[in-house]
Amino acid sequence: MAEGGQARSWAREAGSRAAPSDAPPAPRAGLLDGPRCRYLCSARGCCRLLQGLLCVLLVACSSVSYGSPGGYTGLFSLGSQHYYHYGGAYSGLSGADGETAQRLDAQFHRLQRPPAQAAMAVGGALLALACLALAAGLLRLPWRCPAWLLAEACLDAVAALGLLPGLYFYYDRLGSAYASPVCQERERLYRSKGYAGFSCSVHGAEVAAGVFAGAAAIAYSLSAALAVRAFRTLRRLPAKPAGLAQL
Repeated sequence: MAEGGQARSWAREAGSRAAPSDAPPAPRAGLLDGPRCRYLCSARGCCRLLQGLLCVLLVACSSVSYGSPGGYTGLFSLGSQHYYHYGGAYSGLSGADGETAQRLDAQFHRLQRPPAQAAMAVGGALLALACLALAAGLLRLPWRCPAWLLAEACLDAVAALGLLPGLYFYYDRLGSAYASPVCQERERLYRSKGYAGFSCSVHGAEVAAGVFAGAAAIAYSLSAALAVRAFRTLRRLPAKPAGLAQL
């Protein structure tokens, strides 16, 4: 037992000589050095975050046409300028004119709802796709199964290509709604009472929805290209070094 204790003391002494006390400590891995944070900082992670933001903005802009019946029964009833232009008071429209304005607002809102509902559904589906791909990247699924990158690329390409005809049909339906006799009669009624802002043309939120949808198409096209590039990189590697875990 004495020999065993002496051997252990020699081992400790040899270890102290091999690692002097004045040697600098090994650097600790920071919070941002983890594989999940590295994925979020990569090109694919940033592209997914951008897609999520654009989809949220698309849904928000599309909901303006869906949630507001238009005219004096829409948006806000806060006693401010919105109240008189978009709120609940039919100021200057009483009797038969007020009833006609209410009827035309309801009919025009029914014409606006289908394209708004379709845009909200598309935005929600694209948001779900971006969240699914982001979760897969955080869980390092492409690292364990590189074929997932091909599935991502196919879904992104379908989303990018599907947004182009979707934009055409969206504005085509909106154009039909604004060119309808209901919209023309509604515009003449409000204009006869001195109210502007009810012209039969697309408003700012509908234009913004198209802009965000176009930007989302570009983002999904870029994401598809990045997924294909990451798949080729993984296939060429003889092994999987830890430094490329953000793929």
